[in-house]
Amino acid sequence: MSFVPGLGVLRHYDRSWLRGDVLAGVTVAAYMVPQSMAYAEVAGLPAVVGLWALVAPLLVYAVFGSSRQLSVGPESTSALMTALAISSLAGVASVHDASLATRAALGAILALTTGAVCLVAYVARLGFVAGLLSRPVLIGYLAGVAVLMIVSQLGKVTGLQISGERLWDELGSLLAQLDEVNLPTFLLATASVLALFIAKRFAPKLPGPLLVMLAAAALAHFAGLRAQGVRVVGEVPSGLPGVVIPDFTGVDWTKLLPAALGIAVVGFSDNALIGRAFAARRREQVDMNQELLALGLCNISAGLTQGFPVSSSGSRAALGDSMGSRTQLYSLVALGCLLATMFVLGPVLAAFPEATLAAVVIYAAIQLVDVPEFRRLARFRLAELVLSLATALAVVLFNVLIGIAIAVVLSLLDLVRRIANPEAAVLGYVPGLAGMHDITDFPQGEQVPGLVVFRYDSPLFFANAENFRRRALAAVDEAPGEIHWFLLNVEANTQLDLTAIDALEEVRRALEARGVVVALARVKQDTRDELARAGFLERLNGRAYPTLPTAVEAYVNWVTQTTGEYPAWAEHLPLPRNDSR
Repeated sequence: MSFVPGLGVLRHYDRSWLRGDVLAGVTVAAYMVPQSMAYAEVAGLPAVVGLWALVAPLLVYAVFGSSRQLSVGPESTSALMTALAISSLAGVASVHDASLATRAALGAILALTTGAVCLVAYVARLGFVAGLLSRPVLIGYLAGVAVLMIVSQLGKVTGLQISGERLWDELGSLLAQLDEVNLPTFLLATASVLALFIAKRFAPKLPGPLLVMLAAAALAHFAGLRAQGVRVVGEVPSGLPGVVIPDFTGVDWTKLLPAALGIAVVGFSDNALIGRAFAARRREQVDMNQELLALGLCNISAGLTQGFPVSSSGSRAALGDSMGSRTQLYSLVALGCLLATMFVLGPVLAAFPEATLAAVVIYAAIQLVDVPEFRRLARFRLAELVLSLATALAVVLFNVLIGIAIAVVLSLLDLVRRIANPEAAVLGYVPGLAGMHDITDFPQGEQVPGLVVFRYDSPLFFANAENFRRRALAAVDEAPGEIHWFLLNVEANTQLDLTAIDALEEVRRALEARGVVVALARVKQDTRDELARAGFLERLNGRAYPTLPTAVEAYVNWVTQTTGEYPAWAEHLPLPRNDSR
């Protein structure tokens, strides 16, 4: 069932999850419908296309997706990128300068091509790139997204037309219009947020968001709030899309492929970040290659049903999670509500105040900021906290795509920093403890006289070769007494490159000039092969041993041959055999 993980989860469904999934599905549907309609308009398409872009992808992801929390469908960034791509492909300055038929056809073509790009990435097994995002990055990403989610709702909670593409532009737009804020709208939004937190605190088992939205709709109707400027969702289009294969004739592929690639990167980044972040909260797993497959099939299904490119929505996933969603059954419930809305329940949704829908989003966003996790990062390592905060700041100050890129770069720099200056240890024997251990960890530990056993805790390559050379020689310089052998424990020094092997040779030459013999221990076959190809192994004269005990025994034998007598200090060493005298 790994090809269809969603079906696997549903086949082993726990009935205790049903209540949360149903409540999450109904609540997400109430928010999803107007949101997707708005994103369709952002993409330059009719509002109904936003609903069409939900129908097939919701079903497809429930079957093929590996995340239990993701909510697929139209999303703000991909909608904006779709608008820019349509205008470029149509050769017009603005997306609205193209005819409606052209926009609709190009939107579907973009979805199909984006899906194809994702499927190619799936076949190439490129899901591993999501592993470049560490847990601090995920925590910071969600916090940054939470801020963006809240800012995106400013217009709905104030009744203003907020403009601007960046956070500071939107805040500036708000400040410039503060004297025009619609007070009933603002009070309704504020009361809705407070009601949601009160419901969570005192009645956590009740469907708080749904009840608050119904209460707000009733209040808006009976108190005549619409007449006071409180906006409601309004008419919901009806009717299902047909299956249509777009005509690619005359499409400029030099423009189409880069646009589809960009949308695919953004969509997969959203899936990876949101999916992994929510899965980590519930100690679940998300298969990134499977996500590429699911995202590809979702976009192809959207393109064949007259939709436009889709990905996942952080706000809807957060809303579903806050309502207790446990599986993709909640997406199927949301799909059922969507179909019911398009045919029967449209008037009910049409009465929901936008201010209360915005309040629900703000309520879900606040819960994305995981303060205990930030405290945990601070207790563990300051660098982890800085990385998380930097990711959040990058997402907030720039946008999600640039923020993700900065987060990846920061993660890689942090990785290189740690690998370039890893832990290193001089090893010795500790009474009553098997094996050899870092003598700085055990004050009672003792080095073998005349022998430095050195361990460098990192793969050895160009980035840390000089650091290794310097610290290896320093270990000999700082050792007590006269040193005869330098024994390198290479168990962690995998994937050697030529720069690293050259550093090993420099250490060997420097120590040989001082009369110190260089040997290796715990040499794996792959490492042995690499050293042999570089010609380093033969310069060791056979002093490459499979284990530490056999290497120490070889040193004892060398001392015996050199001095003509077995050293007294070797009597009690835990060697493979002590009868080699």
